[in-house]
Amino acid sequence: MKIKMNIRLKQEYLNFICQKSLELFNSKEVWIFGSRVDMNKKGGDIDLFIKTPNTDNLLQTKIIFLREFEKKWGEQKVDLIVEAANSKFSKIFEIAKQEGVNICCNLSI
Repeated sequence: MKIKMNIRLKQEYLNFICQKSLELFNSKEVWIFGSRVDMNKKGGDIDLFIKTPNTDNLLQTKIIFLREFEKKWGEQKVDLIVEAANSKFSKIFEIAKQEGVNICCNLSI
């Protein structure tokens, strides 16, 4: 799958993130936000926002996602926030969607 966007993250990372989001969270609604969507910056952590229909075991699922990411790409700073179907509204969810880039919405993965 090819994701062509202005994101400072390699294609392999984007593919992995989308595949794991679908596998673990049953979701293609994944946004990258923060410094990685600013083409004028360098480095920085990877800020991810996933909106999922799942409501069970989200903490465990987040840990699995982050563990799998680290196994594949090594130790990196990844901030992962998840909005579940039963989540209360949070300002960070709105900010992530407004300022971020949805990387998986149009993929056939």
